[in-house]
Amino acid sequence: MGGAMPEPGETHLMHRSLVFQPHKVASASGFELTLDNGRKVIDACGGAAVACLGHGNEEVATAVYEQIKQVGYVHTQAYTTQVAEELADLILDGSPFGLEKAVFLGSGSEAVEAALKLARQYFYEKGEHERLHIVARQQAYHGNTMASMSVSSNLARKLPYQGFCYPHTSTVSPAYTYRYQRPSETEAQFTDRLVAELDAEFNRIGPHRVIAFIAEPVVGATAGCVPPPVGYLRGVKALCERYGILLILDEIMCGSGRCGTFFAFEPEGVEPDIVTIAKALGGGFAPIAGVVMHRKVVDVLRQGSKAFVHGHTFQAHAISCAAALAVQKIVRRDGLVERSAAMGEILGTLLRQELAQCRSVGDIRGRGLFWAVEFVKDKATKEPFDASILYGPKVQEEAFERGVAVYPGHGTIDGTAGDHVLIAPPFTVDESTLKKVCELLRDAILAQEAVFLA
Repeated sequence: MGGAMPEPGETHLMHRSLVFQPHKVASASGFELTLDNGRKVIDACGGAAVACLGHGNEEVATAVYEQIKQVGYVHTQAYTTQVAEELADLILDGSPFGLEKAVFLGSGSEAVEAALKLARQYFYEKGEHERLHIVARQQAYHGNTMASMSVSSNLARKLPYQGFCYPHTSTVSPAYTYRYQRPSETEAQFTDRLVAELDAEFNRIGPHRVIAFIAEPVVGATAGCVPPPVGYLRGVKALCERYGILLILDEIMCGSGRCGTFFAFEPEGVEPDIVTIAKALGGGFAPIAGVVMHRKVVDVLRQGSKAFVHGHTFQAHAISCAAALAVQKIVRRDGLVERSAAMGEILGTLLRQELAQCRSVGDIRGRGLFWAVEFVKDKATKEPFDASILYGPKVQEEAFERGVAVYPGHGTIDGTAGDHVLIAPPFTVDESTLKKVCELLRDAILAQEAVFLA
């Protein structure tokens, strides 16, 4: 057997980049990662806002081990497991906000894909077969599968697949106050303009052709922890109700307690039709995501085919459900959603204090333990750095060298221009660790300012 071997120092594992070799983590415990060279790094972003309990939790490890001994895998076409049933019952106890059923899958992208299919099936069952269109927002991210990528705005990830995506999609402006609210507008006027734009888009397509509007309640990595202006989601929901369009809220990154309430949409006063959850659901101890659906959606399936025409081999996997069930029991027992809200207030205050003198910090925003710092070349004009500089990734790299991991963002404004970093520590984080994170981030920013704002 012939064939080329990997380059010297490489293995056969395909990393995300063929140029950059990722750091090898030897172990992880609490808030810290230990690299194979012995260096310790504070994980201030939970990987990608995932590790809500930190690393190495013994209770979760025990729960997973006990589940493996009982049953590791069964096919959900014929079987279920106690842990899968318990997880759904725990999350949807009392059918909060009318949410009645849950489907558990392996990733956030899978969950969004399933949510879009569920929305289409809802209308198929109702006989509204002409509904094929999905409206999303610019500067949003919903996943890496073909349909979920089709409603996303991450240009770098979509570039090779132009003409290869789901065609019946369109986008409206982001609900992104720092960049898109006009100087002459009040917040209420900005909200009204965004809702009017969505109304116009529904009517351009024909409301009877639209399946759903999909949005992140608090935008995640693509634009950097952007909460909506007051009244925005209520206005969107009212529009969807008027035209019989479904509202899908993507809480893959911002949900499951990350923003200080279990569902990130809770402060907005709306009842979505479908919600996607992941990341903090299982805390990274096993791959798991979920789609939760309103009784309105379930009732249409009950009256029609009596099935969700969708399935995966590893759907509701017992090991993943056991891990997530253990995580969610700890979250509830220890009041960690409330802690996320309280520690988030502290994190916001510390960021504003420590970064006050940083000339490149344009905006600090977030909710719960989900915060971002957006960078600018000029605070007065909000002019971003030249895209070729990769200022956000450079700050992230500098922070890593100083001992703290934050999540970088580039193309913040429109997919090309703009930079930010994201901070999303475990819900168990303490104030002294948050202060150290903010100090190290400050030092990293000042170091880059000395180069690019000299």
